[in-house]
Amino acid sequence: MRKFLTASAALAFSTALMLAHAPAYAAAASSSLVEFEMMTWPEVKAALAAGKTTALIYTGGTEQRGPQNVNGGHTLLGRPTVKAIAEKLGNAIAMPVLPYTPNNASADLPGTIGLTGDILAMVLERITEQSIATGFKNVVLMGDHGGGQGPLGPKNVYDTVAKKLDAKYAAQGVHVYYCDQVYAPANAEFDKLTMAKGLPLGAHAGISDTSEMMYLEHGENWVRKDLLPTAVGTPLNNEGKPTGPDPKNGITGDARPSSAELGKLMFETKVAYAVKQIQSFIPPKK
Repeated sequence: MRKFLTASAALAFSTALMLAHAPAYAAAASSSLVEFEMMTWPEVKAALAAGKTTALIYTGGTEQRGPQNVNGGHTLLGRPTVKAIAEKLGNAIAMPVLPYTPNNASADLPGTIGLTGDILAMVLERITEQSIATGFKNVVLMGDHGGGQGPLGPKNVYDTVAKKLDAKYAAQGVHVYYCDQVYAPANAEFDKLTMAKGLPLGAHAGISDTSEMMYLEHGENWVRKDLLPTAVGTPLNNEGKPTGPDPKNGITGDARPSSAELGKLMFETKVAYAVKQIQSFIPPKK
């Protein structure tokens, strides 16, 4: 009997201790913490209770990005991008960025490790349903890489998964959305703005990719700047069609005019487009 009482007292004490600290958890989670992997479970629980009930699932990717850019560029860009989106929304938490998306490895340009669309669909379904089980009421799918988002794959994996799971959970007051604006529309806007400045159209490993990495690298050497003077790939016209030979270096377009200033423009455009679209799905509380 004494052992039982001792155990009960210890349990009561530990519960009281946790409850005593609960306000501290809530205070820490109420504003600045938006990255799931950098939070403790009490902080996540407090954030959910405080209204951060939207999970942002962002995918990166591992692929060659020309001789001048590191292979993990999509993932490295994805982390600050989804964090900034969560901060601006105010009611969201950024889930860990997925480093693999649809693509195919190549021994000629050995920087790519890719998934199939079917595997990505299974992973997105699992992560989304795990987020729902955690307590999130809205889940938003989006990605930094074109694979699986339509033009570069057999179907739009993100949209398909979002519609499937939204239909499954909507009756429970839980919704799943696909944010497409952060990728193709934001890139198209950047191209429009830079071409108006007289800069050449870029695509893979071109001006937008390289510039955004320069802006966000913060001394981490994501871009080998000594190689920028030769970072020229297949030339494109203003419609994005090739106008010359492919040097087979992984670059589409001309990355030489890249700069951190242009990277800031690319980054802010992506964040603004994503926030606007997500708020159209989930209106902010007044």
